[in-house]
Amino acid sequence: MEITWLSHAAFKIKTESGKIIYLDPYKIAKDAEKADIIISSHSHGDHFSRRDIKKLMKDTTIVLGPESLSYNLEQIDGKALKIGESINIEDIKIELVPAYTIKKETHPKSSGGAGIIIGIEGKRVYHAGDTERIPEMKDLKNITVALLPCGGNFTMDFDESTDCALDFNPEIVVPMHNWNKDLSQFSDLMKKKVPNIKVEILENKTLKI
Repeated sequence: MEITWLSHAAFKIKTESGKIIYLDPYKIAKDAEKADIIISSHSHGDHFSRRDIKKLMKDTTIVLGPESLSYNLEQIDGKALKIGESINIEDIKIELVPAYTIKKETHPKSSGGAGIIIGIEGKRVYHAGDTERIPEMKDLKNITVALLPCGGNFTMDFDESTDCALDFNPEIVVPMHNWNKDLSQFSDLMKKKVPNIKVEILENKTLKI
């Protein structure tokens, strides 16, 4: 599959079979490839953007998100999932897991935000959503690629994001939601702390796994 970082926390996944999945689409180009599946992690406008979602929709597009997005999803014929619930769409397994902040008040657990796990082609991609390092991360298993926020304004900073990788040991970490901070510093810090985990910075390139 191919993973492309579009901006902020927005990613496009293209599977080997040609399925197109968007995660937290935001600031999407008008000519962007249409989606088979769209998943938003929570209600903030840079993660659930109805305008951007509509750019990507076709008649058969499936739109998903946590129960905290129920009302918004109803307006576009989407489907809400409980945190901890999973759904299979053909050969793609989608699971929502907890995402929240503890030290910051920006994303309390009560707001019902989600992390997203995509299981396909024997690989598991984890989009952490807007979160800090939370105890539930230790329950994550067999993560191939972890897309981790690191900007520090509303979520984890570089230190916390690199530390959280120790909790579930993904094969690859992709930093995101960095608010224009220099991601080479993130990469250097990860290599120092967790040299066994590969870091991929997806500015102007696509990750193929």
